[in-house]
Parts: sequence; structure tokens; C-alpha cells
Amino acid sequence: MKNKTRYMSHSQQPVWLQSYIDSREKQKQLYKKTLIIVIFSQIFAGLGLAAGITVGALIAQEMLGTDSAAGIPIALLTLGSAGGALLIGRLSQRFGRRSGLATGFLIGGLGAIGVILATFANSVILLFVSLFIYGAGTATNLLARYAGTDLATSKQRGTAVSLAMVSTTFGAVAGPNLVDVMGKYAQSIGIPTLAGPFILAAAAFILAGLVPLIFLRPDPLLLATAIANAQQKDSAKQAGSNLEGFTINKKGIAVGATIMILTQFVMVAIMTMTPIHMGNHGHSLREIGLVIGFHIGAMYFPSLFTGALVDKVGRSAMAIASGITLLAAGIVAAFAPGESLALMITALVLLGIGWNLGLISGTALIVDAAHPSVRAKTQGSVDVLLALSGASGSALSGMVVAHSSYAMLSIAGAILSLLLIPVIFVLSRKPHSVKQL
Repeated sequence: MKNKTRYMSHSQQPVWLQSYIDSREKQKQLYKKTLIIVIFSQIFAGLGLAAGITVGALIAQEMLGTDSAAGIPIALLTLGSAGGALLIGRLSQRFGRRSGLATGFLIGGLGAIGVILATFANSVILLFVSLFIYGAGTATNLLARYAGTDLATSKQRGTAVSLAMVSTTFGAVAGPNLVDVMGKYAQSIGIPTLAGPFILAAAAFILAGLVPLIFLRPDPLLLATAIANAQQKDSAKQAGSNLEGFTINKKGIAVGATIMILTQFVMVAIMTMTPIHMGNHGHSLREIGLVIGFHIGAMYFPSLFTGALVDKVGRSAMAIASGITLLAAGIVAAFAPGESLALMITALVLLGIGWNLGLISGTALIVDAAHPSVRAKTQGSVDVLLALSGASGSALSGMVVAHSSYAMLSIAGAILSLLLIPVIFVLSRKPHSVKQL
């Protein structure tokens, strides 16, 4: 509430802030500057993501001497990510994007350092606690996609989200290729080999946090809040009404969140069991890695054009396209012969593209629906549900396959993806929404 009331009156604004409120040209310049800062931060953040995914399970396996613990690191990362999303959303809302992103990434860096110390001490408890903390970095990486949208117009928001996601790809692709290099480096300085990637992760997350901490001034979210409140005050005066009812479009947020949660659930469920399904049909680790590599590429690289399509064609149309693409992915995965590498690649590429379309269109809807005075808090809460959706999809997928088959899991995912279409039709009857910036 403090943020909201702080920016209500033009006469109460500092001179520098009023200059941004009055100048659309200065807003455009800060929007471009913010995108550049987010891009650089996300490149580093992508590097930081690789360690937990690549070697977290191997460290736990080595410490405990059993394969049964291999899933614990991912579970802890997911829980840490959910908690981190909630914390970062609240921090960003109160103090701005700069504080939220910097805090989240720096906490993730501390978690990576904790993992390194845990390998020295051979402490499983410290390892698990550190992986949970490290999850804050992964949550911040995903939440950073919102930062570029604060000063974007309604026709720029999809593009802003896509630029952040494409930037993550550079680091995420480079990171796994540096695992061997970092392992050798760690060994050369007396650190356990498997901890090597976490040296890179610690440095990458800390750098990802320092970039917005130093350069993200003025803060785009605080400025967007001031601009929106000033515009709404002027509109309310002209209409002879008050500002109530302009703060949030709950239906729009529900639609955007549902799109993202469903696409996340379907994608994670099918992706999780694909390596096991392929292994059961005689595929080598190289072939499995190839399929997952194509999948990850399909999750992020389409952002080069997805954001523009979301802005030009529309959120609803692209969300429907997400549902249709996921439906196709489920059908191909269900009926493709397990021995066919080409068809498995096709299924997982479709799965990645469907997720990309759903995440970017859903994100744009969330930004459209939430007034800046509650936007970051709302986004953090939605991303908590997103993390929990992924965890649920991963856990339930194993149960489904254990009691039926991979084909049945894929068909179930295809059917679930169809729910996106009626959700979008709900959007066509949306109530009056917030005034667009």
C-alpha cells in the first residue's frame, strides 16, 4: 500500500521522477536500457542454471552411495525455486526489480558456494540445504522475464519476455559444455571434481545479481507504478470517479496463470519420462542427450519470434496454438515407435515449442492484467504455482508410467493440453481491465 500511495500525487513526486512521468521519450530510453541490463544478467544466470541440473544428482548419489537419492536434488531445487519466487515477488513489489533480482541471484550464488563446502565436508545435510537455497537463483532467472515488461507497451510485452528467455539460452547451452572444464579446474585446486560446475554457478549467479544491482537505475517497476498511478488519477478526475477497480483484472490473471500452469505440467510430465522410455528401447545416452538437447533448444530459441507473434497476432491466438502444439506432441510421443529417434526428436521439439508459446502468452496476459502496484507480488505468486506444477508433473508422470505406459502418459498430456482452448474462450468475456501503459 505504501508504494501505491507514495506515487498518487503529481505534487509529491521528486523532480527526476516527474520528468520520466511527463516524457514518453525518457520512458522509451529506460525501457531499452532495462532490456539490455536484463539480457546481460540472464546470460550469466543461464550459466548458473547448468550445475544443479547437470551434477546435483551425481553429488547426492556419490555422497549417499545409492541411486534412490538421485531425485532429491531436483525436488529441493523445485521447492527452493517456489519459495524463492514468493520471496522475490514480495521484495520486488516493495523495493523494486533491482532489489528483488539482485537478492535472488546473490542468494542463489550463496547456495552454490554452500554446495562446494558440502562436498569438502562430505555433509549431506549441508548439501540439501544449499541446493534448496540455490533454487532461489533458478526462480530469479524465470522471474527476470517480467523485468523488461514494466515499461513496455501492450504491443511490446511479448517481445520483452522473449528477449529475456533467448538470453538465458546462451548461458544454458554453454554451461553444460563447461562441466568437464570446470571439473578439471576444481581438481587442480584441490576441490572435488563434481563441485567444479558449482564454482561456475556461484560466479555466474553473483554476476547476474550485480548487473541489476549496479545498473538497473531508475527502477523500472517503481517508475511504472508512478506512471500508472498518475495516469489513473488523471483518468479518474476526468470521469469524476475514484481509482477503485483499476488495480487488477483477476480473470485475466487466472487465465494467464492457468495457461502457464497447464503447459508447464504437460511439458515436465512428458519430458521427465522420455529418457527412461528411450532407455527401455535401447537408445544410448548420446541419443537420449540429443533428444533432450533438441527439446531444450525448442523451449527457448523460438522466443526469437514467439514474442513478436504474441504481440502482433494476440495472446489468445498464441495460447490456443500452444494447446494445439502440445496436443500434437502428445500424439506423436504416444504413437511413435520407441526405437525411432527421429520421431522422438519430433515429439520433444513440439513439446518445447508448445511450452514456449504457452509461457510467453501467459506471461503477457499476467502483465496486462496486473497494475504495477501489485504486479511483482502477483507474478511471484503465479511462479510459485508454476514451480509446484512442474514438481507435480514430474512426480505424477512416474506413477502413471509405472501403472500404465509412456503412451498413456503422452495421451493424458495431449488431452490436458486441450483444456487451454476453453480457458481462452473465457478470456473473450473478460471484464474491464487495467488501463494499458
